[in-house]
Amino acid sequence: MSDVIVVGAGVVGAACAYYAARAGLDVTVVDRGPVAGGTTGSGEGNILVSDKEPGPELELAVLSNRLWRTLAEPGGFEFEAKGGLVVAEAEDVQRQLTGLAAEQGVEYALVGASELRDHEPHLAGGLAGGVYYPQDAQVQPMLAAATLLRRGADDYRHGNGHGYGDDYGRDNERGHGDGHGRDNGHGTVRLRLGVEVTGFLRSGERVTGVRTSQGDVLGDAVVNAAGTWGGQIAALAGAHLPILPRRGFILVTEPLREPLIRHKVYTAAYVTNVASDSAGLETSAVVEGTPAGTVLIGASRERVGFDRTTSVPVLSRLAAQAVALFPALREVRVIRSYCGFRPYCPDHLPVIGADPRVPGLYHACGHEGAGIGLAPATGHLLAQLLTGEQPDLDLTPFRPDRFTEETS
Repeated sequence: MSDVIVVGAGVVGAACAYYAARAGLDVTVVDRGPVAGGTTGSGEGNILVSDKEPGPELELAVLSNRLWRTLAEPGGFEFEAKGGLVVAEAEDVQRQLTGLAAEQGVEYALVGASELRDHEPHLAGGLAGGVYYPQDAQVQPMLAAATLLRRGADDYRHGNGHGYGDDYGRDNERGHGDGHGRDNGHGTVRLRLGVEVTGFLRSGERVTGVRTSQGDVLGDAVVNAAGTWGGQIAALAGAHLPILPRRGFILVTEPLREPLIRHKVYTAAYVTNVASDSAGLETSAVVEGTPAGTVLIGASRERVGFDRTTSVPVLSRLAAQAVALFPALREVRVIRSYCGFRPYCPDHLPVIGADPRVPGLYHACGHEGAGIGLAPATGHLLAQLLTGEQPDLDLTPFRPDRFTEETS
């Protein structure tokens, strides 16, 4: 029996498991697929403060940004503190960007039109200016999820937060440490993949575990970190969460011999699209390099259910927008594309915290396109709740019962 069952082995679930284990709890992570097999494996790895409006999500992003930098110290997931550059194509847009930056209360620097190429030498001409956010960063999301799970297991085996394991804690089943699942105050992390949650176990009104395709798993608490499928997991427990898939495509170029793009660069339209409620297609230019030399090109958003059909018109639009921003990309070949589904909530805030409708059930889902960036703060805050501590942030804006049944 575990103290906590985490449903979902994406980066949010991995962060929840990691911080819960560091707090001394025994954790079992279950997922019907592989580690990072859902939205996490289809993302760019963004850790952004630049695209957040002032309010609770920005506060969550600032906390998470700080935690990512601490987690990155041992290495293991290609953390790049590269900064983000938001560019404006017209003077009125530059004024809007300037006003937003002033309201956010985070680090920023205004960039005049004549200074843009000091930041990005290959940018197109004719842009009105931009805003540089030094706190923006990037990770390799699949490595991040896997590394957090390994470290959670290694905290148990070695009593520290900086080890690396090869089995995500499976050998904990064979008995190590003091025989009670803890070693030097650290809990365990066990991973069970290919296990689909089919229902919940209860004692009275309280959740006491999950039913799965491979038998029951008992636990004192269950954390729903199922991402885009978080609404479906909540429904199995009788709780309503209106989480919907919002599809996005990414283009990947061939590896370049020399870095072409220094920062994460995107146009102001990206901020607008993130905050949009539209179900229709929206695209904006988002371009960034990776340590492997490839360039990632996005971003598109549309609500089309779980349709994975490749849309050539969308890919063509993304490519054209990227070339308009960086003309040198016209000579670079695209080698592949992929799509993923952002877990969209109608109010654009994630669902984090205990569900008052279902005692013993906690949620950590609905982060839309910000899950990778917000994962450490989400895991940290949930671990505080699970251990009876006062959370570092007010979780009221993220409460699970804020939606009505009619919300969609």
